[in-house]
Amino acid sequence: MKTFKLHLIRHGLTSANLEGLYIGSGTDLPLCAEGRAALKDLTARYVYPKVDTVFCSPLARAVETAELLFAGAAHKLVAPALSEMAFGVYEGRKLAELVKEPGFARWMDPAGGFVPEGAEPAAAFHARCADALMKLFEYQMKAGVAEAACVTHGGVLMSMLAQKALPRRRPEEWMADPGCGYTVRCDAAMWMRDGLVEAVEVLPLGYLGENEG
Repeated sequence: MKTFKLHLIRHGLTSANLEGLYIGSGTDLPLCAEGRAALKDLTARYVYPKVDTVFCSPLARAVETAELLFAGAAHKLVAPALSEMAFGVYEGRKLAELVKEPGFARWMDPAGGFVPEGAEPAAAFHARCADALMKLFEYQMKAGVAEAACVTHGGVLMSMLAQKALPRRRPEEWMADPGCGYTVRCDAAMWMRDGLVEAVEVLPLGYLGENEG
């Protein structure tokens, strides 16, 4: 049975990352100079898969990352479902300040059910991420695309993999550095029967060995 591969990659650094700001889908920042330089360094030192199809979040930081890492891809498909979570009133604030607020602690509690004003409910976000991953594989199977890449956000990547990937891991264990991620694979039987994928590699190739520990 034919196996399909999808390379899930977190976007590069933005100025907000460097400043410790809590940035979701409510802020559309490009990569910063350090972020672009870091991606170019990654491509020089390690190996990214060669693909012709790239799925991408519509936010500028993801689109720019996709252009830098997969410049030769003929098909770049923007998917709104790959956007980061909306953080509402917490958007754009310093994490060092937010962690001192009781409301933010409630927001971080997965069992709390608290939704800040203007934010996307956690349950809706996780459902969106799980559905998006399976729909990307559905697209590949129907279009006959054996291998593709997906450039998205750290929160999306962690949610997708914690829900749908084998081996089973907590969301934080799927955290990826900027410009890095995981290769997952699936076949039609696994997709239909289990609704799961298998994580098989860390990206870019060679990065894990040099950066362990």
